[in-house]
Amino acid sequence: MKFNWFKNAGTLYKNYQGAPAYKVSPEMELYSASVTSMIEATTYEDEDSRQKRIKELMTKVSPEFVAKLAVYVRQQMYLRTVPVLLSVELAKINQGNSLVRKTIEHIVVRPDEILEVLAYYQKSNVRTGTKQLNRLSKQIQKGLANAFNNFDEYQFAKYNQANGIKLRDALFLVHPKPKDETQQGIFDKIAQNNLAIPYTWETELSALGQKSFNNKNERKVAFKHKWQELIDSQKVGYMALMRNLRNILEADVEEIYLQKVCTYLSDSRAVANSKQLPFRFLAAYRELSKVNHGNVPLILNALEQAIKYSVTNLKGFDNHVKVVIACDVSGSMQKSISPKSKVLLYDIGLLLGMILQPKCKNIVTGIFGDTWKVIQLPTQGILANVDAFYRREGEVGYSTNGYLVIQDLIKRRYIADKIMMFTDMQLWDTKGENSMSNCWRLYKKIAPNAKLYLFDLAGYGQAPINVQRGDVFLMAGWSDKIFDVLSALESGESALSMIEKIAL
Repeated sequence: MKFNWFKNAGTLYKNYQGAPAYKVSPEMELYSASVTSMIEATTYEDEDSRQKRIKELMTKVSPEFVAKLAVYVRQQMYLRTVPVLLSVELAKINQGNSLVRKTIEHIVVRPDEILEVLAYYQKSNVRTGTKQLNRLSKQIQKGLANAFNNFDEYQFAKYNQANGIKLRDALFLVHPKPKDETQQGIFDKIAQNNLAIPYTWETELSALGQKSFNNKNERKVAFKHKWQELIDSQKVGYMALMRNLRNILEADVEEIYLQKVCTYLSDSRAVANSKQLPFRFLAAYRELSKVNHGNVPLILNALEQAIKYSVTNLKGFDNHVKVVIACDVSGSMQKSISPKSKVLLYDIGLLLGMILQPKCKNIVTGIFGDTWKVIQLPTQGILANVDAFYRREGEVGYSTNGYLVIQDLIKRRYIADKIMMFTDMQLWDTKGENSMSNCWRLYKKIAPNAKLYLFDLAGYGQAPINVQRGDVFLMAGWSDKIFDVLSALESGESALSMIEKIAL
């Protein structure tokens, strides 16, 4: 499949700050909008506007691209909401083949995502009640029916929910065909609301919480033993363990169990299998930093090791390659990625920059807002470095004068090979005299072989420089998988070629 990636791209217009910007192709805009969103409000777009823009972009690209993008976002970028939107909306614009069915089968990785697809279908098609869902798209129905055969009783029970659309409703709606007698038995239990209560940390702690205790100390001891039992059971998933690190410490579990927790957190296979977004490690790190417990450093070290493992395969740059990493700390980056999260776009930019830093041997790092400031830090502590940067963000102000990074290189006649900017792409000049495009043109006169890599963290569909130049590259996303795109660019490919490779 060949995508017309650059058709109508490169058009000069204004960004949200009123500065010159370039429109990217519909494929590139849809990609960037999808991999940088949980369908929540951003600084310049509310939730409905982002959804509307994604839907409009879907009509401007091929159905095959939409399908592959949905799978890419779910399986490579580890986001769950956007793939559901893409898949359900795809059913409205593509009929007569199995494309939607295949897409659904690839994006449903957990049983509760069957319910998410149905819930979004209900909302998108303005249906009320599960009875209205019986007019389900045939291809969505087939995809969900096949997805039912991918899970066992424990998985179904773990993700069965009490509110909204239930597994029982979904079973009757999509009519899955069991692959064997064991599967038929599971479907019967779902139909009868008779799934075995799963052994999970939630069910175990919930049951313990309903018990009566003589005093607070007895209760504390009970929870201590329960957490030790759960740790030994290995039934606490990686993400659940990270979210409960504070609870485990406050339960005062014995050090031997903390060692087991740290061993699991810092195990390279466990890290790879967990498929965690990098900011999950940062959120856990920050939460733990607030805890007054002697074993906090032990777990912080495990988290540092874990995030290093998450980018083990990222190729570094030797001493002869000069790299500049510039992180945007402007006001528009001070937006949480979701209402329930304390992680900001600003945090993600810093984190991705610091993940890249240890891989580079000859490097300049810094932050930009009203001004550009070089801040050199040791390369050993990724999460610690993010917090070190975080504490200094007010030193450069809150504008988006990214051109100052390039201007500084020109003034110092610093010949960099690669300049990497982590930003929401709303770059401008508060004085109205400079632009990224002009500064880059001037810099190329003294550094003709330099390349500019723009890491888009917000997905507004704009670029401060025409990405058709051949020396400016655009990629987007919050996952460490964004560095796979970087590797592809280093090999002469494009960001969208990663999506083209997806097999359906």
